[in-house]
Amino acid sequence: MSSHNEQQETWPEQPPSRKEMSRRQFLTYTLGGATAFMGAGTILPMVRFVVDPILHKKGAGDFIKVAEISKITEEPQEFTFELKQKDGWYDSTATLTAWIRKDAKGDIYALSPICKHLGCTVGWNNNKAHPDEYHCPCHGARYTKLGKNLEVAPKPLDQYKTKLDNGWVLLGDIVPNTVAREEA
Repeated sequence: MSSHNEQQETWPEQPPSRKEMSRRQFLTYTLGGATAFMGAGTILPMVRFVVDPILHKKGAGDFIKVAEISKITEEPQEFTFELKQKDGWYDSTATLTAWIRKDAKGDIYALSPICKHLGCTVGWNNNKAHPDEYHCPCHGARYTKLGKNLEVAPKPLDQYKTKLDNGWVLLGDIVPNTVAREEA
């Protein structure tokens, strides 16, 4: 018997066997991978929603041809123009208004007609008690020719960026009024 035991000890060792995956490991890997895939599917759109606006370049803004320079006087005039908008997949055309005039030096500027009190539309010289002023019919806000707030409204009327090109007045974005500060 001892020879039999010696013989077993001298046999060459078997090569290491391939490690088999257990059912538990298989389920863990499969469920973990499926969970990661579904998690990425829900989180990636949120990340894209946050990052996408940062990646888009903001243009300098488009200017729209509104009125001929020769038609602009020192008296404010109301001009209506259309602005093409794209909101998601919806294309629309907004009709906007501007009060345009030139000052004694010949500089042309345009004011937004939206009252800074509660957003009503102001009119020029439409209140007999206060001539030569913008007046808001909703709550009695008043503004000077340059858009400076006189009564009720907390801020002056906003103004449009203006540009002159080939005899036309072009209007751009609405910005806070800088001209009203010059008025005493």
